[in-house]
Amino acid sequence: MQQEYQKYYVPAQSYWPIVGAIALFLIAVGAGNFVIESTRGEAGYGGNILTVGVVLLLVMLFGWFKDQINESMSGLYSDQLGQSYRQGMSWFIFSEVMFFAAFFGALFYARMIAIPWLGGSSNNAMTNEVLWPGFQAIWPLVETPGGVTTTSMGWMGLPAINTVILLVSSVTLHFAHVGLEQNKRKQLTAMLGITILLGCLFLFLQVEEYIHAYRDLGLTLQSGIYGNTFFLLTGFHGMHVTLGTIILMVLFLRVLKGHFSPESHFAFQAGSWYWHFVDVVWVMLFVFVYIL
Repeated sequence: MQQEYQKYYVPAQSYWPIVGAIALFLIAVGAGNFVIESTRGEAGYGGNILTVGVVLLLVMLFGWFKDQINESMSGLYSDQLGQSYRQGMSWFIFSEVMFFAAFFGALFYARMIAIPWLGGSSNNAMTNEVLWPGFQAIWPLVETPGGVTTTSMGWMGLPAINTVILLVSSVTLHFAHVGLEQNKRKQLTAMLGITILLGCLFLFLQVEEYIHAYRDLGLTLQSGIYGNTFFLLTGFHGMHVTLGTIILMVLFLRVLKGHFSPESHFAFQAGSWYWHFVDVVWVMLFVFVYIL
């Protein structure tokens, strides 16, 4: 029996990848300069460059999504291309897993290896006396070698509330997916809208948490290894929540226009995968950064 092959659609050349690369470059340069200027109390162009990069990234996302949507709605995609999209999204999420694994690894190294070593463990008593006399190997490390002290961020309050918010958002997104598979458009629209609102609420409360950390706790990027790892992990996670919320907003607009069907909705499924991944990362972050 002769095997039947499907046509594989090859899209035309696009300028969106280079736009995205420029946007990410501006975000990296702007964010780096903004942090340096903030710590030194200087006025500069870091914030402006960062803003331009973020705006350009949003333009790229919406523009590229629009091209993809038009291609999909025109019937240009086949099952074979759908398998490629699934593989691509799976590898993308795997790369994100490795991304966060590197930062969790840095946290593990600082807590389990570097701090005990500085505290004189493993026959390193002389190291303790030479490098940091009187150092106590405890976590969180709220004092730097230069004498800067801070207060650790507890898990009660905003962190716990944000954890509940993200867990609930995973449930609402699941029921939105169920509504799509059962062709219940009202359930799909309502549950997806609630998920987006929960994502926005999470980001708002995280900003409030950062304000509380800087203003009330003295927890800043200058607070040594604890402050660095805290803002590195929570900040990058917040960036992923922002991206995930934007993706859900695009999906919501498509749902309002009548896109997706129970048989064909991988774009929705991919956005759901990403959101659930972000939620799982936060649970791990909540345990290892806030509680332990």
